[in-house]
Amino acid sequence: MHETLRRMVLNHPEDQFIFLFDRPYDESFVYAKNVIPIKIGPPTRHPLLWYYWFEHQVPKILKKYKVDVFLSPDTYNSLNTNVPSVIVTHDIAYEHFPEHIPNKTLKYYRKYFKAFHEKAARIVAVSQTTKNDIIATYGIEESKIDVAYNACPPGFGIKGDDFKVGIRDKYSEGKPFFIYVGSIHPRKNVLRLLEAFDEFKKTNDTHKLIIIGRKAWKTKSFDNHLNNTRNKKDIHVHHEINEALPDIMAAASALVYVSIFEGFGIPLLEAMQSGVPVITSNVSSMPEVAGDAAILVDPFDPNEIAEGMKKVLLPNVKDRLIPMGTERVKNFSWDQSAAVIYASLQKAIK
Repeated sequence: MHETLRRMVLNHPEDQFIFLFDRPYDESFVYAKNVIPIKIGPPTRHPLLWYYWFEHQVPKILKKYKVDVFLSPDTYNSLNTNVPSVIVTHDIAYEHFPEHIPNKTLKYYRKYFKAFHEKAARIVAVSQTTKNDIIATYGIEESKIDVAYNACPPGFGIKGDDFKVGIRDKYSEGKPFFIYVGSIHPRKNVLRLLEAFDEFKKTNDTHKLIIIGRKAWKTKSFDNHLNNTRNKKDIHVHHEINEALPDIMAAASALVYVSIFEGFGIPLLEAMQSGVPVITSNVSSMPEVAGDAAILVDPFDPNEIAEGMKKVLLPNVKDRLIPMGTERVKNFSWDQSAAVIYASLQKAIK
């Protein structure tokens, strides 16, 4: 939401924006003079605090400043206000994979998320897949939901061969590598990625695997496999490396992003923008985002993922996918998404 909020603020100096923070904020988020930043506690690090923040703290601010419309960028809403709201829903994965969610969080989601969608004057989904899921799961009227796609964050781009060699020397012992970007928890399917890499290594002794992402929850199986695999020396895990991510991405042989459920999947665009071929899942929103510019595989089949890793290294396949990816990424624009969200706010007020 950083990219879309910044554009809305700068494109509409006639409007006043009140940004609510639950902890100290960076001044870079105050994009212009028409932003009023307000910190209201407590920091929302627990479902009970989520409830308190949205049902008690947020309504007070909305009333005090006579706000016309409330925008929530990540599904949460306030049921305790008459101010019309617009919520942005990235996915409702908990409905399909409740076993992947910590119990306290799952109880909160099940109790409130359907009500949040029903209460909202407008809903913005980040993909048509997410929109369809909201309609089918919650029974929300289709006309109430707008689609605003994500886009590629700034900083990603194609690099020269000498640059790539330097990155490989620094991060993969001079060897070519596959890359995964995203948090580590069951829905991201990183365990099957490790299994696929083991299968791939039976016939390829050159490539390494770089995993970039924070540990989220239920990572024990991932840790066990990582510690016991015969290919441990060829797998490099970095939990925090955000500033170098565009450089590492540009030097990869391919992105392997085989999540079992996504609302969108921004790393797909990051790879395409970097001139890196993509292997991704044939389920959920990923075919919608990737189009025909990626190798689609069954994320539940490590052998098929491994075959995709072999296939993407073939010169004729790689040379076909890279230009298709750089064209595909042009279909996604933060400016267009910001315009959709702003239009949703106007509809909610009316």
